[in-house]
Amino acid sequence: MSRVKVRNLWFQVHKWIGLILCVVLIPLSLTGSLLVWHDGLDEMLHGQRFPASGEATQPVSRYVAAVAPLLPPGGRVTGIALPENGRGAVVVRMAPPAPPEGAARGGRPRSLSVWVDPRSMAVLDSAWSDQGVIRVLHIFHGTLMIPGVGRAIVGWLGVLMLISSISGLWIWWPTIGRWVRGLRWRRGNKFDLNLHHSVGFWIALPLAVLSLTGAWISFPAFFSGLVGEPAMRRPPGFGGGGRVPQPRLTPDEAVSLFAARGKVTEIGMPSAEPAKWSGTVADESGRALRLQIDDATAEVSTAVQPPRGPVMGLMRKLHDGVGTGIVWQTIIFLGGIAPAALGITGVTMWLRSRRWRGQAEARAREKANART
Repeated sequence: MSRVKVRNLWFQVHKWIGLILCVVLIPLSLTGSLLVWHDGLDEMLHGQRFPASGEATQPVSRYVAAVAPLLPPGGRVTGIALPENGRGAVVVRMAPPAPPEGAARGGRPRSLSVWVDPRSMAVLDSAWSDQGVIRVLHIFHGTLMIPGVGRAIVGWLGVLMLISSISGLWIWWPTIGRWVRGLRWRRGNKFDLNLHHSVGFWIALPLAVLSLTGAWISFPAFFSGLVGEPAMRRPPGFGGGGRVPQPRLTPDEAVSLFAARGKVTEIGMPSAEPAKWSGTVADESGRALRLQIDDATAEVSTAVQPPRGPVMGLMRKLHDGVGTGIVWQTIIFLGGIAPAALGITGVTMWLRSRRWRGQAEARAREKANART
């Protein structure tokens, strides 16, 4: 196949991916941009959840008692997050009763989060896990709000976006002269054409990375198998199982045992057999440690973490931008905005080309009729 034919093939692939999927890809990308600044956006929208004085001065049992009126009938407290760095609220998480055996289950179970002032123990806010702007952004970006198959659809959209990024870079490459010619602004006499080429070039590689990492997160078993990493599995004793009717330890006793290893920032109640309390503590260096307590023996040990290889961890870090610094986070933000500009300019270019071809065909018909 000649180079011209290959270029035309890539052009058709690039064009139809953009035209058919831009309605979905644009909001998917924009939600990713917003989620880069998750913490700041959350504080801006829900300032009441972030009291200035955030040191937890009361036993955790008192915070649980403070939210008891909001506990769903038959529900249970599943975990408590304590404020870090002296700012924020105590967050008590609760779950409704499990559906009866044989009942249909779909998607992730709902949970209720309640924010409590760490000093006054006043309830500041509450929200279900599928409510609120931030949560809706997360659900849409991860599943398009489609239960069951939504994550797989997002994964395939990531694959198509990766193909679009690669094909766009191929189309951008100048057919005549050195590649640096492609860096010039004026590639044609239309603003949208020049904007499409310029934005597409500068964002192509970051967008390819974000697309690949998004697909990797959506299909962890497949991609982990390619690099020889284990697929993540949740260890027994931490959620997903039946409720422990009456744990031997109280939340205050569990916190006391965890506190011997560092500053407690989170505690999770046992919800399955073998019953194990989970906790996160910060050691003297500030490093987060995941611990567990056997409810029967009160023995504290390092928590069994779901296996996740370094490549999977890197994919998640690159995609979310957590801990990567302001430069990469800004690139991710721009990488989410760019598809909107590329989609709009791509559609306007396509509409203009259709109009131009229609006019050319009309002139050709007029000439043919004149000859006859």
